[in-house]
Amino acid sequence: MAKQTNPKKTQKADQLPLKLPTGSKTEVRTQFAALCYRGKGKTLEICLITSRRTKRWILPKGWPMHKQTPADAAATEAWEEAGLTGNAIDRCLGVYAYVKDLRATITPVIVMVYPVNVTQEHDDWPERAERKRKWLRPKKAAKRLAEPELRRLVRRFDPSQLPGK
Repeated sequence: MAKQTNPKKTQKADQLPLKLPTGSKTEVRTQFAALCYRGKGKTLEICLITSRRTKRWILPKGWPMHKQTPADAAATEAWEEAGLTGNAIDRCLGVYAYVKDLRATITPVIVMVYPVNVTQEHDDWPERAERKRKWLRPKKAAKRLAEPELRRLVRRFDPSQLPGK
């Protein structure tokens, strides 16, 4: 027997609406971010890094890479930017938008966020001299992020809801 649903009871979307700049003549670009985490429940921590130029707190992220899945590209960024390795999970947690200043062009960017369960934290990595890394509980991490959609993703992140958990 099929389960019946109540048509008056609607489920809210978990994703906030994205706000992109209007009037932009450039196309929207895509990046992949790594939501690096360790622990679970009350011991859950999220790793944030500083951006190179402005030193604001962000997730490791970067452009698509040839012959890499989005989750694998996110894991590569976690290594290069934060010195973290682990298991990238091929499930997009959500997306957020920001505007990137690419030389003379302001470019809207949509970022897809992938979880990376960190198994090793390295003392030396490619961008170590350019960034700081910090582990924080999800609520504290979310407060340090600028983008509302990303704050919401980080605050609500629960690794027990991932496939295979």
